[in-house]
Amino acid sequence: MPGTFTRWEITDHLRTKEDACLYLEACTEEDPGDGSLIRAALNDIARAQNMSRLAREIGMTREGLYKALSENGNPTFATVMRITRALGMQLRITA
Repeated sequence: MPGTFTRWEITDHLRTKEDACLYLEACTEEDPGDGSLIRAALNDIARAQNMSRLAREIGMTREGLYKALSENGNPTFATVMRITRALGMQLRITA
């Protein structure tokens, strides 16, 4: 009896700000050091929260935000800060 599978989509599971914060925190801890996992997590969270609204809030076009957070994107630190603030999050560094 063959099984059927559905595609698992992270954006379906990022329903609250707490979900998004915990996900970003976990990705930060697992990032290989190049920021790629953090960028991907911000992309997932932005898609779950409404990319168009977020782009308007931070003063970017939707296409520009998609490009910055894409697999080949390289967002500036200022862009990452604007995104996290618009999502209601704070960047915190601890020892």
